[in-house]
This record gives sequence, structure tokens and C-alpha cells, in this order.
Amino acid sequence: MNSRLTAALLVVGLSVGCSGASAPPEMTGDKPLGPILHGYVVEFLRRNPTTSTYLGGAGFDPQLSNVDGALRDYSVAGLAEEDRWLKTTQAALAAILPATLSPNAAIDREVALAQIAFMLRQHEIRKYQERALDTYMLEPFRAIDWQLQGLSSTGGSGYGTDAEWQLVVARVKQIPAFLDVAAAQLRAGVAHQNVPDRRMIRRDGIGTAESTAKYFASTLPALGAERMTGPAKAARLAELKTASAAAAAAYTKARNAVAALYFTDASAKTLKPEFDQDRYAMGETEYNWALTNNLRLDKNAATLFEESWPVVEATQKQMIALAREIGAAHTWTLPADGGAAVRFVFDQLSKDYPKSDTEMVAWYRDAAFRLVAFARRTGLFDVPADYKLDVTETPPPLQASIDGAAYYPAPPFKNTGVGRFYVTPTHNDPAALQSNNRAALADLSAHEGFPGHDWYYKVMTSYRDLISPVRWLTPGAVEDSSAMWEDSLSAEGWGLYAEALMAEPQPGAPNGFYTPEERLYQLQGQLYRDLRVRIDTGIHTGRLTYDAAASLFSEVVDFLPGTCAAFAPSGASAPRQALSEAKRASCDAAERAIFRYSKWPTQAITYRLGKAQIYALREDAQKLLGSSYSAKAFHLAFIRQGTIPSGYFKATLLTELSPGKK
Repeated sequence: MNSRLTAALLVVGLSVGCSGASAPPEMTGDKPLGPILHGYVVEFLRRNPTTSTYLGGAGFDPQLSNVDGALRDYSVAGLAEEDRWLKTTQAALAAILPATLSPNAAIDREVALAQIAFMLRQHEIRKYQERALDTYMLEPFRAIDWQLQGLSSTGGSGYGTDAEWQLVVARVKQIPAFLDVAAAQLRAGVAHQNVPDRRMIRRDGIGTAESTAKYFASTLPALGAERMTGPAKAARLAELKTASAAAAAAYTKARNAVAALYFTDASAKTLKPEFDQDRYAMGETEYNWALTNNLRLDKNAATLFEESWPVVEATQKQMIALAREIGAAHTWTLPADGGAAVRFVFDQLSKDYPKSDTEMVAWYRDAAFRLVAFARRTGLFDVPADYKLDVTETPPPLQASIDGAAYYPAPPFKNTGVGRFYVTPTHNDPAALQSNNRAALADLSAHEGFPGHDWYYKVMTSYRDLISPVRWLTPGAVEDSSAMWEDSLSAEGWGLYAEALMAEPQPGAPNGFYTPEERLYQLQGQLYRDLRVRIDTGIHTGRLTYDAAASLFSEVVDFLPGTCAAFAPSGASAPRQALSEAKRASCDAAERAIFRYSKWPTQAITYRLGKAQIYALREDAQKLLGSSYSAKAFHLAFIRQGTIPSGYFKATLLTELSPGKK
């Protein structure tokens, strides 16, 4: 974290301290809890090397200095040993009574217990390791990608000390053994009829394996040649090339093993009948357990499903009204039907679109810079002069999982590395480029860039010494189907809140940041996050089929009526429906979205529900503080709680902000 940002935030932090509570006195249970939590975090990161790299674990504890050279042990024996350790830690935490802890320590204990409960359930009840195909195919790439992201600058275009590159090479050497263990777990899953969904088999088992093999065969060695410096470069690069070639061969072997296990032949065209089935649904019991344990919500899937539709309809109504205002301003003659009017405006706005993926990424970068300038001009946030935001194209191995854009922060426990705002290329598809037209980019830039994820993680990292390390952990995985998603409710809630915040009036900007046209797309972004609650709860509890969810997404979000099903409603023997280019692009995007939701149960709901929690907290703070309420102080106090659900810290946050509490 740069010193200017730290200094700017310190000023606001002092104001929070002046108006809020001082640190509560230490309670009798705090002292014994500290070593237990520290030991838990260190051992968690040691056993989860990819997460350790993502967080910069080596900067947290010297014991983790060599973990960047390892990959996770998913073997039967390794997980059994891990579960014994988890149960020992669980018992130690349970032995400390909550009444003996200060408020924040009590929260940290609860967070750790929920994480442990999730991991034990994942291993022993769901046995998810037997079907975690996307985890196995993606984790080595993610580990290396985050490792490269955190390399030290060595001057010019150079990145990575020789010691850091030695760890990269060591980790790449682990990939063949890692994939062999993965193959054994997947074979066990077949024996136990615990197998992945057919779409995951095709896309992650075959597609991701093939693209990752290419990455290790050519991309990683090229990056090494470009970034390595120093006298050991030639020897280290030779080692990297040898290890990368072995990793590429291992991915090809893994791809062929998937083909042999699930498909009728090596071409991987036709799945065996027993595997050509829908197996994405988490099930109502498991989904409700996750809502309570992982996200700390007090509503079940059935309630969320029913409550979601009026929210969707309210946002649609806002969009229709705004579309008519835009149409009048442009003197366009709009259809009488409200949905058709919105679609008409979208079609007109889509005419101003980037003509290539390169231009699209540049437009995203420009939108992010405009957002930063707006915050400086209005005083919404104290943005230092040297604040930077890196916008780049999504790497091929991640493109199957990242629809549109995503953000990965710099490792918070380290002082090196940069955050990355990834934009997924369209492969120059004109219809897809039109959906990324000039008016459509601002809200996503606000979400992934500023004041969304990039700002959120940079501010949080500046306060890392005040945030318990247990609140940074991502049990199961950082981002794939094995993940707990505990961090997503606050982090993605903040991202969606950031989009909405930029629509609010500010000094000198009564209509906020967006033009009316950009505001329409911001509402569309809100709409599909609203709809996600219905779709995610629906597909994982049997209330919606996969195909029905894709059609619903296209109809609601893009205001394009008609099914996205591959065949006409008259039956499977009917010819494929003739779709307009706009509908085809919409259905393709909808299907990619549903595929992601099908793999990541509960993640999709965290955006809208997390945003709602922030607004509810803000309203409570405004009522509590009255005229002394400060948006800057509230935002800072929220971010300083870390990436855990606000259900843990609502009372503590309001106490910290309370006037007269010293």
C-alpha cells in the first residue's frame, strides 16, 4: 500500500476514532484465543498454498516462506490428516467461552468455527473432493498467476527476484503429481456415483485442461523470459522451460484421463450416458445449511426465491421510466410496450461500440479513470494523486469462469504485487462487442475498479494490521466450485454498492456520475444481480431448470422475449430456432452466466444481498449519528471489518461509530 493512500486514510481513520468507540478492554479469553487463531491461520495457509499465495502468506508469517513452491494435497491421506487437525482446532476454540471474549475476538472465534464446519462438511459429508473437477484443472494455474502477480519489481520490465522465481519453478514441478492425485479422486467419485455436472466435465475437464496445457507450454516460459533478470536468469529460465513442458504434458494427460473416464472415446465428443446428466444442483438442505453457516443469513432458499421477484419487477419499472426519458431526449419514437422500449434504447446505444477487444479494454480503462476523477472532484473519497488501476485482458484459462470482468487484489499480507481488473475478450464477436458499448462500461468499471473492488481491497490492505487474519481466509478455494464464499457477501456487496453509490447525488453533481444512458446500464447491472437471487436459489433447489434459467435471464436482463432452448418447444426433433444476432448474443451470455451459477452455489446471491446489508447498515448509522454522520467514516469503518458477512459485525460497527463512546 502506498504511503499517500495510507496517510489519506489515516486522517479519516482518526475522525472515526474521535466519533466512535475506543478499543474495548481485553477480556480473559482474548489472551488464550490469540495463539489458537494464529496457529489456525498459519496451518490453514500451509495446507492451502494457492490461498496463501493469493493472500501473500509469506508476509504474514516466516513459516510460510516456502509455501509458494507447493500445491495443495488432495490425497485421501492428506485430507484425513487435515480433518484431524481441523477437529483438534475446533475443540480448542469451542473450549473458550464467548462470554470471556471482547466483541471482536468473539467474532473472530465464530468466523473460525464456521470455516472449520464448512471444511469438515465439504470433506466428510459432501465428499466434494471426489467431483471438484474445475478446482483440479484451475488451481495450479491460479496459483502461478497469483504468484506472478505478487512478484517484486526488479526495475524496468523486470519482476521477481531469483528466490521468487525458484519458488515458481518448484511449484510448476508439483503439477504432474497434483493432477495424478486429482485423477484418483475423480475415479473414486465415479465409483461412488459422486460425479460432476456434464457441462463441467466438458468445459473444465476438457476445455480448461487444453487451454492450461497451452499456457504452460508457451505462455509461462515467455513470461519468464520477459520478466526474469539478474545473473541467474539463463539457468532459471531453462529450469522453468523444462518444468513447464512437464506441466503441459501433465495437463494433456489429465485431459485424456477425463476423456477416458467420462466420454465414449478420446475425441471427447460424446459423454457416456451415465455422465450426460444434470448434476449441478446443490440441493435444498445443503443450500440452506450454507446460507446459515457460510453467509450468516437468517432466510432460507424458499424465502429468498419468493422475495426476489418483486425486487426484479421494481428495477424493471425504473428502467422502463428511464428508457422513456432517454428516448425523449434523443427524439426517438419508442414502442408502447415498456420492455420493448428498453430494448429499443439498448439497440440504439449499442451502435456506439468498440470495434475490437483491444479497443474494448481501452474503453474500460478510460471509464475507470473517469470514475477516479469524479471522486476527487466531488470529495466522495480521498484518492491520492498516485493511485493506479491496472486493467488487462482475462488470461485464457480463466475465460470459462469470468463472464465479462473480474478483479483480483494484490496479496494483502505482502508489500509487493498489483491488483488486476480483468476484462474477458469477446474474440472480436460484433454482437458481444455491441453489448460492451460506450454507455455499458461505466457501472462494471465502478464495480471491479473504482470505487469497487480495487479501492475496497487497497483500503482494507492499508489496515491489515488491524484486521484479524482469520477474516481474510477463503476456505475451500478462493474462487471455484469448492469455495465457501464467506468473503463474497461483503466484497461483492461492496462492488454492487459502489455501482449504486456512483448514481447518488454528490456536491456539484446532482445526478451522480453516470449519464442517463450509463445509468440505464447501471440499472441493468442491478437487475441481473436482483435476478441472480431467484435463479441461484431456483436452480440449486429444483425450482428452476438450467434451460429455463437461461431463458429467464435473457428475457429479463436483456428485455428480449423468447426461449434460449436449443430446440423449438415442439420437441427435440424440431429444427433449431432462428435467433436474431442480439438474441443469440444474449442467450450465449445468459448460458455462460447460468453455468457459473450452477458451479458456484450461493455466490451469485451475495451481490444483491450484500449491497442491501450495506444500505441497511448505512441507514442505521445515519439514524444513530444524525448530523454528525460522515459517509467517508462509514465507508472506512465498514471496509475495516474485513471480508466476512456483516451478520457478524453489525452491532460492533455501530458501536464503533456511536457518538460519545470513548
